[in-house]
Amino acid sequence: MKLLLHPAAKPVVFALCLLPFAWLTWGAFANTLGANPAEHLIRATGDWTLRFLCIVLAVSPLRVMAGWPALARFRRMLGVFCWFYGALHLLCYAWFDMGLDVPDIAADIAKRPFILVGFLGLVLLTLLAATSFNRAIKAMGARRWQALHKAVYLVAGLGILHFFWMRSGKNDFAEVAVYAAILGVLLGWRLWRRFSPAAATRRASAPARPRARG
Repeated sequence: MKLLLHPAAKPVVFALCLLPFAWLTWGAFANTLGANPAEHLIRATGDWTLRFLCIVLAVSPLRVMAGWPALARFRRMLGVFCWFYGALHLLCYAWFDMGLDVPDIAADIAKRPFILVGFLGLVLLTLLAATSFNRAIKAMGARRWQALHKAVYLVAGLGILHFFWMRSGKNDFAEVAVYAAILGVLLGWRLWRRFSPAAATRRASAPARPRARG
């Protein structure tokens, strides 16, 4: 699609990605977030982290199946926004639930498994966001950079586990099942792409890489 290559496409996507943050900020100041605004902000930022994770992982399937290679130019931005909402999620928890008391936060993370796995997922997201720029790719080398960024699949698993454990106390798994199904389909597509007969044909027909000369 030509629209995806338009110079205004990236600013428009950037503005759209900021809309949830703007809506939540306005709601906090306008007092429209319900009876428990703090809980609403914690849950909403966590939901948007999962949504952006799904969007990031959907880029490759859409790019291939819809024939929209230009979608790849938005993947880095979407990934950084996934980290942004994850960081906001942690900040809201640390501020509203723990009063920014660092020793209490550390103790709470260590003793509650669902917070621990969510925190580990955010640590991995931070590594991915910090190395998502061209300078990092050049410094690490393409192969090591690609290996590191496959950790997004682990992030997806940790995110679903975090959400599952959080909802297990209320025995409410409907939303968990929706996100798990979406991420399962997106990850399953990658496995199918990698191990299907067509993938084997593509690898066999790919030109051999030249050997490095000593």
